[in-house]
Parts: sequence; C-alpha cells; structure tokens
Amino acid sequence: MKDFINAYSWINIHYLLQGLWITVAVSVVSILGSYVLGSILGIIRYVNIKIVSPIVGLFIDIIRNLPLLLIIFFTYFGLPNLGFRPSSVWATILAMTVFESTMIAEIVRSGIAAVDPGQMEGARANGLSYGQAMYHIVLPQAMKKMIPALVSQFISLIKDTSLATIIVLPDLMHNAQIVYGQNSTYILPMFLMIAIMYFIVCYALSLLSRSLDRRMS
Repeated sequence: MKDFINAYSWINIHYLLQGLWITVAVSVVSILGSYVLGSILGIIRYVNIKIVSPIVGLFIDIIRNLPLLLIIFFTYFGLPNLGFRPSSVWATILAMTVFESTMIAEIVRSGIAAVDPGQMEGARANGLSYGQAMYHIVLPQAMKKMIPALVSQFISLIKDTSLATIIVLPDLMHNAQIVYGQNSTYILPMFLMIAIMYFIVCYALSLLSRSLDRRMS
C-alpha cells in the first residue's frame, strides 16, 4: 500500500498528465489528418477513376499490410536520410496519419458502397450532378453507417500511440516508464494508472460517438 501512495505523489501524477497531454494532442491531430486524407482516398477508390483509383488502391493495400511500428521507424529514422528531420512528435503524427488514413479509406469506401444505389440514381434523375448527389445524398447516409467502424479505428489509433515510445515520444507510456524506471516497486501502480487514463480517454470517445449516432438518427 505504501508503494501505491508513494507512486501516486503529485510529482509523478503531474508527469503522467504531461505524457497524457502529448498522447491526446498527437491522437487528435492524427485523427483529423487521417480522417481527411482517408476520406479522400476512400472516395477516389470508390468512384473508380481511370489510372488514379488503381494507384490509390495499390497504395492503400501496401500501407495497410505494413506494421505500424515499421512506418514509425521510417518517418523517424528514414526521412532524415531524405533531408527531412521531424521531431518524435511530428514523426509519430505523420506515421499515424498515413497508416490510419488507409484504414479509414476502406471504411469510407465500404460505407459508400453500403448505401442503396437507388439513392444515387434518384438524385441524378432529379437533376443533381454526380458530385452534388455524392455530397448531399450519399455521403450523409454513408456517414451514419461508418460511425461505429470509425470510432473503433480512432480508439485503436489512441492506443497505438504507445508504440511511439520506441522513438522516445514523451507520451503517457514513455513518462510512466521513466517513473517506474527510478523505482521498480512503482511498476504495478504505474500500469494501473496508465490503464485508467487510457480507459477514460477512449471511453469518452465512445460516449461522444453514441451521442453523435443518436443525433444523426
């Protein structure tokens, strides 16, 4: 019990909260970036543009089948050889955005494909262009179908930020390792606190998605 009390001193908790802030900040930027890029890639793959769609499809298939850790290594250790030296934070954001965007692209493509083709046909018959029908009719319906899968992917993204500890990203996991590295009796208390913090962030995202789903219904 004494180990738990000492482990949860204000200094240690404050240090963990600093790491949690980095985890949340990296996650939010990566989620926004991957959602925008993934939506574009998914729509391009769905509409089947000559030459462009097959290239996008190949890119998606390649990235999706690579380990995320390998992409993180490439952005942090490989890009400097090409003249670009990102910090551990931006290397993580870049890696997460590229990797997650390919996952989201498939979710978007599947969501659009799940909408009744008659919706597009009806919109076109009423004088809407393909782009207008896609934006105003198809995508809003597809979005509702995508929400559960998107939220699940975003939660995975938040948890996957812990992989960036390997490139010394000062996130929640990294800071916890620093704390229990100074005193091995803090290992269990730190793991417990990490679990609680990750749960709070991920569960909050789940509640937000449920609220959004109800509003769209």
